[in-house]
Amino acid sequence: MVWSTADLCDRFISELQVAEPLFQRFGGKTSFAGPAATLKVFEDNSLVRQAFESPGKGRVLVVDGGGSLRCALVGDMLATLAIDNGWAGAIINGPIRDSRIIGDMPMGIYALGTCPRKSEKRGAGERELPLQFAGISISSGDWIYADEDGIVVASRELPVD
Repeated sequence: MVWSTADLCDRFISELQVAEPLFQRFGGKTSFAGPAATLKVFEDNSLVRQAFESPGKGRVLVVDGGGSLRCALVGDMLATLAIDNGWAGAIINGPIRDSRIIGDMPMGIYALGTCPRKSEKRGAGERELPLQFAGISISSGDWIYADEDGIVVASRELPVD
């Protein structure tokens, strides 16, 4: 499957939401796409770990961390779980850590930046909620397309051939 977010915008702009360019791209995988699985957390990555421990089935984990920059929600250990369990990628509305190591991994991640501090582990958060950040709304099952040019969201899988 060959696609780019720019080409998708040219063909399907009336069906797409385009995320504001707030995110940095991390990971060795420069593009990824798949249906969204959503989490809402705040400075606690317990549900992120639970998600990445489960079969990803080619989905993209979208985590609304409230935009907090005080602690990382994903590090190299969670990225390894995601790869091992078949996740296509992740969008993190918060920071990651271990960015140098993640940069060499076959995982695509967009995040707000980096922070060396780990998160709390209280088990707090919610799954499968509609999320709103970066000028977009994402529900579980929406299709995420991300590459070097940014992130777009569609309510369905788009024909990309």
